[in-house]
Amino acid sequence: MKVGILQCGAPPAVLLDQFGSYGAMVEKLVGAGRQTMIFDVTAGAFPASAESCDAYMITGSPAGVYDDLPWIAGLMDFMVIARGRAKLVGICFGHQAMAQAFGGTVIKSPNGWGIGLHRYDVKDRAAWMEDVAHVDIPASHQDQVVVCPPGARVTLESAYTPYAGLDYGDAISFQAHPEFGCDFATALIAARRDVYGPRADTVIASYDRPNDCARITRWIGRFLDAKPD
Repeated sequence: MKVGILQCGAPPAVLLDQFGSYGAMVEKLVGAGRQTMIFDVTAGAFPASAESCDAYMITGSPAGVYDDLPWIAGLMDFMVIARGRAKLVGICFGHQAMAQAFGGTVIKSPNGWGIGLHRYDVKDRAAWMEDVAHVDIPASHQDQVVVCPPGARVTLESAYTPYAGLDYGDAISFQAHPEFGCDFATALIAARRDVYGPRADTVIASYDRPNDCARITRWIGRFLDAKPD
């Protein structure tokens, strides 16, 4: 299987050399035995066609889906074209972009930043998911899906993020960051102390708890491997 990674942004410059790009982080979710290609869509580098890869993963980004940036419109158009021709997996910004492209609504949350290790309840278990009640995954976002796209199934939810996981049948997405290692998540909060203020230390401490990033990685692998209905 060939998986294209649509890279939608970069970590803060002070962290890039140590931790690598968002595309490289998401590449770890793809798993062994699959070929990957990274496309920097922020620079206008899109696949030649939707059929260029068997699946696409859309990364996180410091941008918002409503920002007036030319590559965002191009990304939305590509996802609409690719849907049904390739499997799609969205992470954070990718989750939001997919929802917006498929008829949902994304806004900057009035509740502020969702950061730290967040717990999400399993609302509607898909076939590629294990039978668990909840998962704990690193989160780092201010934007949220507030109107669920037509036909999307809500797989994960929390009080803060009602549409934390979505399943479209031929596409899935997660608001949280299963690709974040706790070392990077900690460094990211530390680098943004001026943004998060006194919450920073509590958030960093949350990463000492066990997380379900490996479980979400397995879920993504099962979704990619599943045969079409």
